[in-house]
This record gives sequence, C-alpha cells and structure tokens, in this order.
Amino acid sequence: MKYLIVGLGNIGAEYAETRHNIGFKVLDAFAEASDASFMSGRYGATAEVRVRGRAVTLLKPSTYMNLSGKAVRYWMETLKVERQNLLVVVDDIALPFGELRMRLKGSAGGHNGLKNISELLGTEEYARLRFGIGGDFSRGHQVDYVLGEWTEQEREKMPERIKVFCNAITSFIVSGAERAMNDFNHK
Repeated sequence: MKYLIVGLGNIGAEYAETRHNIGFKVLDAFAEASDASFMSGRYGATAEVRVRGRAVTLLKPSTYMNLSGKAVRYWMETLKVERQNLLVVVDDIALPFGELRMRLKGSAGGHNGLKNISELLGTEEYARLRFGIGGDFSRGHQVDYVLGEWTEQEREKMPERIKVFCNAITSFIVSGAERAMNDFNHK
C-alpha cells in the first residue's frame, strides 16, 4: 500500500518560520524521526519512508501554496496512490493554536492551497490534517498574520504539538483515517 502525505507551505527562506508553513514543518519533523531526508524533484521535495511495512512518500510542493494541486495530482498519478491514502497537512486560522482536526472531506474553508488541490483532483473527498494557528488578527490583515512568524510562546509549545501531529499521521497510515480521527481530533 502506498501513501502520500503532503505538507503545504511556501518555498523560500523568507517563509520558513511563518504560520502558513506549518505543513512543511510537520513533514520535516516526521522525516527526521524516520531518518529520512528530502530530495528535490518535480513539483516539490520528497522523502521516502516506511511505516510498518507501508511505503510512504512525504511531499513538500515547490509550486507555492495556491498552486499545490499541481504537485499533489502529479505525485498521486506518478506513484499510483489511491485518494483514500492521501493526507494533506495544512494551517487553519479557525482553530486555536496547536489544535488538531482531521477530516476525510470538506470544503477548503477559505484556504487557497486546499481549494487548488480540490479543483485539480476534481473532488473535496480527501483527508486533511488541520493545524490550528489561531486567528488573532484585525480585519483585513489575514495575509500578514498567516505569513507572519510564530510568537515566542507558540515556538515554545511547537515541539510538543508537532509530535502529536506526527503521531496522528502515523495513526492515519497504520490504523486508518477513522481511527486516527477518533484518537486525535481535539487532542
């Protein structure tokens, strides 16, 4: 069985520590825990890991956030990954910092990366793992907020939260989406 785990973010050093890049940050931690490293390839950087006998490809698209669907579709087709084995890790301003929410389908919720993936896959029925980044910004400043860097307090809590997200990804791969949702949502 093959799995594709996608972390959304924007390429470039200027975005590395921003809230919008939490998908990249989670995948970096997952790869590091698996002694894997990312290699640049078509439409993104990938790392290959094995989780209890299952082949897992981690993908950090190089297409920028709003065009992530191109990379996701390419890698799904290239690797012949079934849609139920796709998981997208993404930031969510509607959730408090560090809160986890996994869903098997749903709307993009205003997230342009998810919107593009849904458009290019032709469906909203794929799993997503949302990392709460909070929504503490004044009206009209959403872009500044999501492209802003973490607060010191958030940075201190980040390692523990990322570990929980990595465990949720492992559960998705090993136990399936339903079990992972039951075990990790709101954790």
